[in-house]
Amino acid sequence: MYSKEIAIKVDNLGKCFQTYDNPKDRLKQFLVPPVKKFLNKKPHQYYSEFWALKDLSFEIKKGESFGVVGRNGSGKSTLLQIITGTLFQTEGELSVNGRIAALLELGSGFNPEFTGRENVYLNGMLVGLSKSEIDDRFDDIASFADIGDHLEQPVKTYSSGMLVRLAFAVQVQLTPDILIVDEALAVGDALFQKRCYQRMEQLKNDGVTLLFVSHDQESVRTLTEKSILLNNGKIVDHGSSSDVLISYRKLLHEQEQEYYKNAVNNIALKKNDKFDFDNKSFGSGQAEIIKVSTFNDQGIASNVFSVGDKIRIKAECKSHTDSDKLNVGLRIRNKQGIKINSWGTLNQDIDLMGTAEPDDIFWNRKLNKDEAFDVWFEFDCILGANLYEIQASITHEEKPDYTMQTQLHWIDEAAFFQIVNHESKAFFGGLVDLNIKAKWEDIND
Repeated sequence: MYSKEIAIKVDNLGKCFQTYDNPKDRLKQFLVPPVKKFLNKKPHQYYSEFWALKDLSFEIKKGESFGVVGRNGSGKSTLLQIITGTLFQTEGELSVNGRIAALLELGSGFNPEFTGRENVYLNGMLVGLSKSEIDDRFDDIASFADIGDHLEQPVKTYSSGMLVRLAFAVQVQLTPDILIVDEALAVGDALFQKRCYQRMEQLKNDGVTLLFVSHDQESVRTLTEKSILLNNGKIVDHGSSSDVLISYRKLLHEQEQEYYKNAVNNIALKKNDKFDFDNKSFGSGQAEIIKVSTFNDQGIASNVFSVGDKIRIKAECKSHTDSDKLNVGLRIRNKQGIKINSWGTLNQDIDLMGTAEPDDIFWNRKLNKDEAFDVWFEFDCILGANLYEIQASITHEEKPDYTMQTQLHWIDEAAFFQIVNHESKAFFGGLVDLNIKAKWEDIND
C-alpha cells in the first residue's frame, strides 16, 4: 500500500536480460534445462545475465514534474517501458496511481496500416475513452497535430516529424494523470517543440504528473523540479534537478577524461596530481575559478541593477600548471533556470582573429604554474526584473572554435545578482528589453 498522494512508486526495482553468444545456446536453454530438471539433474545455464536496472527506489508525487537523465545505455528507456507496462521487472515493486499517457519510441502504439484518424480512436479506446469522448477531443487533436490531409492516410506513409506530431497530440489531449515524455520530441521542428513545451507547462499547472527524459539539460532544468541520474542501471544521484544536473555534468566530464586519458595533451595532469572542488564544481583542475564578483560602472561592488546599467563581472582565476589556449566563460540564468546567455573570451578571440595583434587574443596567452589572473566582462543591462545566477568556467580549447574542449573548472552558483524595475526608466515585461519603439500616423479619409 502507498499514499494516494504518490503517482509512481518504485521499490528495489531490477530488470535482468538474458544474453546468448549464439542462437544455438538460446535453443539449448529452451530445451535442455526442462529435461535435466525432469531427470533430477542440475541444469546448465547457457546464457549470461545483463542487469539493465538494479536496486532502483524512488517516488513521484502527484502533480510533480520529475526528470530522468543519464547517458545512452544507462537504463532510462528500460525504466520507462516498465512504468508504462510494456516490460515487466525481474525483481522489486512498482505502483502507479493514475492513467498514463506516454510518448516513447517513435510511432509506438500506432498501427502502421491504419490512418491517422483511425489511430486516434484506437489509442483513445486503449486508455478507456468512449467513442463520444474521443469525438469531443478529435478537433483539438487534429488542430494540435497540424498534419492536414495526411490525417486520412496510413501512418506508414508519415515522416518521423508527422508521426511525433500526431503521437504527442493524441497523448496530451487524452487528459492523462501522468504524462511520460522521452526523447521523441527531438525530431520535431522548432515551432512544434515550442508548442509541446507550452502544452507540458499547461498540463503541469493543471496538476498532471510529468515524467520527462531528455539529454537536453536546459529542458530538464526548466521543466522539472526533481530528477534522478542513472548510470549503468543504478541511481547515482537523486534530488533537485539543478543538483542532479551538475552531478550529470561531472559524470560526463569524468567519463570524457577516462576516454582521453591516453591521448597526448599538452596540459595533461601528472599522474599523482589531484584537485578537489566542492559539490557545485567539477573539472580536471589545471586552472581554477577562485571567485566571481559583480560591480557597477563605477567599479563599486554591487549585486542590484536596473535596465540600462552597466554590469561588470570579475572572474578571479589561477592556473595550476603551465598552460595556454584557455577560455574563460560565463553562463547567466534566471531563477526559473532559463539560460539567458553563454559567452566566453574565445567568442571575442574568434571575432578578433585575423585583425588584432596576437597579444590581444586571450587564447594565445601563456600562463605559468600558480599564476593568478583576472578576467573582466561587461555589458549593458537589458534584462527583465528577476534574480540571476552566474555560472563560470575555464576550458582548454585545443582549437579556437569550441570543437576540442576540455573542462578545467566549472562552477555553478558562482555569483548572483538582481535586476529591479526603476521608476525613472522604461518599464517592460519579459526576459529582455528589446528597446522597441512605436510610431503612429493619423490617416485621413
